[in-house]
Formats: sequence, C-alpha cells, structure tokens
Amino acid sequence: MIQTPIRVAAALPSLSWFRAALGRWALLFALLPALFLAPARAGALEQQELAVRRQDGGLVLDFALRVVLPRAVEDALSRGVPLYFETEATVYRPRWYWRDERVARQSRQWRLSYQPLTENYRVSLGALHTSYATLAEALASMTRIARWRIAEATQLDPDEQRYYVEWSWRLDTSQLPRPMQLGIGNQADWVLGIERTLRPE
Repeated sequence: MIQTPIRVAAALPSLSWFRAALGRWALLFALLPALFLAPARAGALEQQELAVRRQDGGLVLDFALRVVLPRAVEDALSRGVPLYFETEATVYRPRWYWRDERVARQSRQWRLSYQPLTENYRVSLGALHTSYATLAEALASMTRIARWRIAEATQLDPDEQRYYVEWSWRLDTSQLPRPMQLGIGNQADWVLGIERTLRPE
C-alpha cells in the first residue's frame, strides 16, 4: 500500500516573510549608533507665535515655532528614516451639564525625508512635495502656518463667545519603522512636541 507523503510546507512561513523580518531587524541594528551611541544633543522647541482669531465668522489659527532636532533624531533622518510631524487643532464649546462639545477638528501631517543623491530635504504634505537645501528650511515649512482655517462660520454660533481651542504640534513616532519604535522606547530624544489651550482673540 502506497502512502501519500504528508505536505508540511504550507504550514511553514514563507521565505518572503523571513526576508521582510530580517530586513526590519537589519534596519534597527544599522540605526543603533543613531539611537544610542550618537553624541547627545538636546532638541529645542520654542513657541514664537500662537493665536486664534475670528475671521469671516469662522476661526483661523496662526502659529510659528523654532525647532532644533535632537542629535539622535537628525542622525536617523540622515540615514534614510522618514520623520512624520503632525499638528492638530480642536475647537470646543463649554457645556455646564455635560462634557464640552467638540465643534470642529483640523489636522495636518508632514513627511520629512532626506535625499542623499541630491543632498536635499523633502517635505510632503498630502500630494504636495517640496525640496529644501537645508534642514532648517525644511523644518520652517512645517512649523509656521498663517490663517489656518480650523472652523467654518456654519459650525459656530455667532452669539457664543466661550469657544476654546486645544492645539498641538509633535513628532509622530508611531509612524517610524516598527523595529525603531521598539528600540527608542521612551527615550527623551524622541519626545518632541508642544500642547496649548487658547481662546479666540
């Protein structure tokens, strides 16, 4: 009696899975000097301007920051790791009988990458891509917004004067490659952000 051999290959992970996993861990080990061994340099984040005002019945927000990346973050960027930055503004109306009502929310996300062939920095906002000669210029494009419309007139009550805005700007480490997320943990170098609560002028 001839027995049919049992096929076990299907139960084993594919070779492509091993290659992908190996590539992810290779990226982490390649970045270890940037994560742990690079000379320490504290990042800096300074608020230069921040205001919300009414315009044409809605609300607009202006902000300007001065940002210097920590050494570990800048080194990772120079080694080909894209960085993601996000700003978010949420408009609330106070209510005494229940939690405050969220009236509007707007957000923007930038992708910053380094192009070694051209030695330029590229900033992507949605489908819009812009190149900059220096890191300072690239950061300036992501840290200054004027007349950002965060609420339309139809979303606001013209007789209500108690609206307030919760605003934030931060480096989004959740967008980093997974091995890097495990490697950086809660390192202070990778915690870069600011949060403010303000009322319309």
